[in-house]
Amino acid sequence: MLRDITIGQYYPADSIVHKLDPRVKLMAALIYIISLFTFRGVAGFILASLFLVFMIRLSKVPFSYMVKGLKAIVILMVITAAFNLFLTPGDQVLVHFWIFTITMEGVKNAAFMLVRLIYLIVGTSIMTLTTTPNQLTDGLEKSLMPLSKIKVPVHAIAMMMSIALRFIPILIEETDIIMKAQMARGADFENGNLIRRAKSMVPLLVPLFVSAFRRADDLAMAMEARCYVGGSGRTKMKPLRYKKRDYLAYLILIVYLAGIILLRVFL
Repeated sequence: MLRDITIGQYYPADSIVHKLDPRVKLMAALIYIISLFTFRGVAGFILASLFLVFMIRLSKVPFSYMVKGLKAIVILMVITAAFNLFLTPGDQVLVHFWIFTITMEGVKNAAFMLVRLIYLIVGTSIMTLTTTPNQLTDGLEKSLMPLSKIKVPVHAIAMMMSIALRFIPILIEETDIIMKAQMARGADFENGNLIRRAKSMVPLLVPLFVSAFRRADDLAMAMEARCYVGGSGRTKMKPLRYKKRDYLAYLILIVYLAGIILLRVFL
């Protein structure tokens, strides 16, 4: 399960998506998320699906590698579908037992919400898999730079995000090592009921938190030793500059969003 988490991981490949400016990919992820909760009918679903397939093909990242990230949120997907299935009122009742009622509207809502959640994870995975943490940090800082005029600590926010993204793979690897060490001592993390499995996680969480705090303290000391003072007056070795392909990507995003809005209005 831990190896299936793809958040914060970078998949190197020679694709047009990898070469895009990180600001474009951040905007693309935002627009795609907005579009997922904008469309309602089958036409919008088809357009969002075609756009997602198009981006996956352009990224040259294996689809099986992207789908691995869905295994970590299976429980969340099941809970979301169940809530929409049983708690959505409607006129056409399909099944009624005890206090639960399943309607046709509930089935539709559960299906659409499940699709939205899957597309949300896969769509945002394209951004993280094709963008290094440094590029993502630079793009976020550059995009939020206008907020610095009103005293928002943009560089600090971007730095925290960069550190968090870098720590995710490290903590996953650390967790895997601790789990294997505990299993070698007889710990069982897979069998038993939910309460028993939750209790078995305690020997795992304590050393993991200790390791995380130790790494954070070492990082803080290293930054202080190098006289790190933040983003004031700092320059970039590779400053971000838009190219023709970035403007073309913005145009495609505008056309896609306009298509979703038109389908929502007229259909």
